[in-house]
Amino acid sequence: MLERLNEEIKRRTRVVRIFPHAQSCLRLVRALCVETHETWLEDNRYLNRDLLEAQRREQLRAAA
Repeated sequence: MLERLNEEIKRRTRVVRIFPHAQSCLRLVRALCVETHETWLEDNRYLNRDLLEAQRREQLRAAA
């Protein structure tokens, strides 16, 4: 995941090519990090707790 973020930062900074000052570059990188963080929180769920709980209930019913 971190490699993907680094690639995205590299790609976006190449598009801009020349930054007027260091703060503008840092602002772009921060915005990308915040956007990526929000996307990870909302979209990627490696373990869906609801599905695991439903499967556990089915196993308990089958065992009973």
